[in-house]
Amino acid sequence: MHLLLTRQLDDCLDLIVRFKELGHVVSHLPLLNIEKVEYNQKSFEDCKGIIFTSANAIKFLDTKEINKNIKCFCVGLATEKKAKSVGFQNIIVAEGNVRNLKELILQNFNPADGNIIYVSGEIISSELDRQLINDGYSVKRLINYRTNHNKNFENKFVEKLKKNIPDIVYIYSYNSALSFLNFIKNERTESFWMNTNLMCMGEKTSSILNEIKWKKIFLFNPGEEEFLLYKI
Repeated sequence: MHLLLTRQLDDCLDLIVRFKELGHVVSHLPLLNIEKVEYNQKSFEDCKGIIFTSANAIKFLDTKEINKNIKCFCVGLATEKKAKSVGFQNIIVAEGNVRNLKELILQNFNPADGNIIYVSGEIISSELDRQLINDGYSVKRLINYRTNHNKNFENKFVEKLKKNIPDIVYIYSYNSALSFLNFIKNERTESFWMNTNLMCMGEKTSSILNEIKWKKIFLFNPGEEEFLLYKI
């Protein structure tokens, strides 16, 4: 099958290699550019817990002065892997969505335990910090990266993609879905995707692309990409 991956290369390189080993053709279309946002390192001085809903939040975080033994809540396996790589020891990981992550925080962290830092990008799909504050927690959201839509695509790649539309496209975020919709419209390929299966992380993400006709739409969590191949 022909598969299209849309994350930045360092976030999907392992998956590209794995899919090629399985005999698939893989195209790579990075939809977002990600850049660091400066923040106040002192925010972590009295924190007793830390929340990550993206591996990028860890990628752009200076972790040298952060206590690696504090409770570290991660949204999924990819985020957990990144947290381990920088030294966090006490990691509690959800099954790839914010709803499950919130439940794990409620079960494993008492509001009386102290302050929690939620490290994220500028745009988030769910206001987890607000939800926890409403439940009595002391949560501060710290923004350490932003995403911008990638508008520069190689003409040769785009023309090649039009001639060989993928069987499967993986979309990982609401922002990526917006970017992909822009790409489809800018390239005037709205009618090209009727035989393509769209894989999206969450209903909110897939809703952005509902106006395009797909063969089928699947929802998935990070780490399930290879498993989804066997559902087609």
